[in-house]
Amino acid sequence: MIRHRPHGLGHPYRLEADQLVPAQPVAGEPIEFRATTHRRVEQLEVEIDVDGATRRRQAQRLDGTDASRVGPGHLAAAAARAIGRGRVAWSVWIDPLPAGSQVRYRFIAGDRTTRRFSFVVAGWGAEGGIVELIPADRSDRLVPGSVVWLRAGDATHRARLALRLEPGAHVIGFGERFDRLDQRGHRLDATVFEPYKRQGNRTYLPVPFGIVIPGDGSPAWGFHVRTSRRTWYDVGATDSDRLWIEVALDPDTAEPRVAIATYTGSPAEVLAAFTAETGRPALPPDWVFRLWMSANEWNTEARVRAEVERSLAEGITVGAVVVEAWSDETTFAAFRGAQYTVHPDGAPHRLADFTFPADGPWPDPKGLVDWLHARDIRILLWQIPLIRAHPAPVGQAKADSDTMAARGYGVRQAGGHPYRNRGWWFPGAMLPDWTNPQAKAWWLAKRRYLVQEIGIDGFKTDGGEHAWGDDLRYADDSRGEAGNNRYPVLYAAAYHELMASLGRAPVTFSRSGFTGAGAFPCHWAGDEDSTWEAFRASITAGLSAGASGVVLWGWDLAGFSGEIPDAELYLRAVAMAAFCPIMQYHSEFNHHRLPSRDRSPWNIAERTGDPRVLPVFRRFARLRERLVPYLAEQARRSIETGRPLMRALAFEWPDDPASWDHPYEYLLGDDLLVAPVVEPGTDRRTVYLPAGDWVDVWTDERIEGGGVVERDTPLHAIPVYSRGEPALAEELRRELTSVAIPG
Repeated sequence: MIRHRPHGLGHPYRLEADQLVPAQPVAGEPIEFRATTHRRVEQLEVEIDVDGATRRRQAQRLDGTDASRVGPGHLAAAAARAIGRGRVAWSVWIDPLPAGSQVRYRFIAGDRTTRRFSFVVAGWGAEGGIVELIPADRSDRLVPGSVVWLRAGDATHRARLALRLEPGAHVIGFGERFDRLDQRGHRLDATVFEPYKRQGNRTYLPVPFGIVIPGDGSPAWGFHVRTSRRTWYDVGATDSDRLWIEVALDPDTAEPRVAIATYTGSPAEVLAAFTAETGRPALPPDWVFRLWMSANEWNTEARVRAEVERSLAEGITVGAVVVEAWSDETTFAAFRGAQYTVHPDGAPHRLADFTFPADGPWPDPKGLVDWLHARDIRILLWQIPLIRAHPAPVGQAKADSDTMAARGYGVRQAGGHPYRNRGWWFPGAMLPDWTNPQAKAWWLAKRRYLVQEIGIDGFKTDGGEHAWGDDLRYADDSRGEAGNNRYPVLYAAAYHELMASLGRAPVTFSRSGFTGAGAFPCHWAGDEDSTWEAFRASITAGLSAGASGVVLWGWDLAGFSGEIPDAELYLRAVAMAAFCPIMQYHSEFNHHRLPSRDRSPWNIAERTGDPRVLPVFRRFARLRERLVPYLAEQARRSIETGRPLMRALAFEWPDDPASWDHPYEYLLGDDLLVAPVVEPGTDRRTVYLPAGDWVDVWTDERIEGGGVVERDTPLHAIPVYSRGEPALAEELRRELTSVAIPG
């Protein structure tokens, strides 16, 4: 009848209607006790014992519409969610308590009570542990007296410290960030989260690493907080000369320690030192640099063949097809419509175990792959790391679910029971535990036939963000606060291990990650609508990801969700995507409603009625093919040196203040400067060219850098300038003029 979960669902940003707020009370802050009940409960009390003194407080019943009491945690919104689930929300506030206060409490409704919960009020103090800057001679960056520790009894929960921040310095990195490249003057945190569109300052791929660029001629420097726990940053927002860092700690550690690696040099040298420590990828096969095509509604073999044939007929060559809707979406290991005998022990199947009906959605998976390979096209299959709970699993999915639970192959809760996904996507599903060698081997073995016998070339490793809550437990004895951020990296690494074990070049396409994610390429920027704002945010995401060690990055060009983009946005995005590490289009499932929302160029052409769409797309697809040798060579250099393949101008010209005024320009490799058109309704673009000699790739005009130039930007053009590669410029120019554009 009464539900109270002190830590809620473990959602990193949202407070629930039935939790303690804050989950770890701190001296000087008011405390809120929340609970939900069935609607028939008319009165709820909270019995609170503080250091032996007991009192009862009447809880306020909330109807979810009263905005007057919206405070920390957006109480009214939480109450509304509870009502939506058929429950009523209740709340009691008490005044702040001193540090060290021992509190026990329970909720009472008539003759019903909850168990007693307890906590110790934490307080910040100078005593608690050790902060270590590595190497030791960089300890002068630590602001004296800034280190404090959040302690509750014998447990230390967090550390806070400040590093010196030079006047006027810019700070980049922190993983894939959508809101801005330079985080100076802002606050952010690093925890893996699935924002699903309009990401703001939340991200699928955070990294506790940053590069500080003074911009005054002095060397850049970087920092890496060596932890997989959550971290928070105040980058000169509170104190302009300080970078405040807060770090979650293991409360069971007797001697807490915060280790921060520091690096000095150019931005490239700083990043190289960081990736040398955390991992760089092997050079992927060249095909990853060709055009990728995908749509969530391509859910039959006939549809995939038809879309590929249409692309080739349109003169648009393809390097890879990503097929999302291939599986039964319960096992994520068997093609939808396949007939086979269930293995009760969850043992893997071989290709010979399956029968594929001729009238089914996938009558010949091996034949499809062979057909694609004969056309020099690779194929990736979608994956998600869970076993669904809704609808209730049957057949092989039930056998796999039972096996995972019985053998302890899944991530667990503190009490030992299997963890059930608390997020909105696939709620209640179990997650495989990648830290358990037996669980990993079992999971991968079920997919082995896809690579070994069918010939799959890679996997889209989606959905690595489902591990929520500090209470989770992993087989390597780590808890949720340390293991959850590592989860998507271990997930991608496992699939790389599968591919490598079969003698195949590993390729994954991941949305989420953390420190070390760049060692397991490739990555894409997650879900977005088709808007100009999202276009600009995606460029920022690519540049910040590159500055954090992710070499091979792409995005769903022009967005994948909602209504299709107009022709202008679509073609501006196509042009930019042709000049970024991974070029691919994709679209969200739309229940096969008409008109189609596919982002294929022929569908956009048909939907918009714009005759320029197909020829302009064809032009950039052909240019992309010409870029493959350049991209492969530049990727090799990036991997060897640690430099981003897609990098902001400030990364290359750190002491040029004008470089910060052009956040959507970037270098692609060492030799191409790209200036996408990111605003609608314009046919001219101001481009900033840093110091050096530049050649307009399309006109052969030679320009001395160090200032801005105005350039015409018709819909079939994107400003691109070359340095040091005249042969490449000439080749691209020839390709550009070989495709006619209507009008």
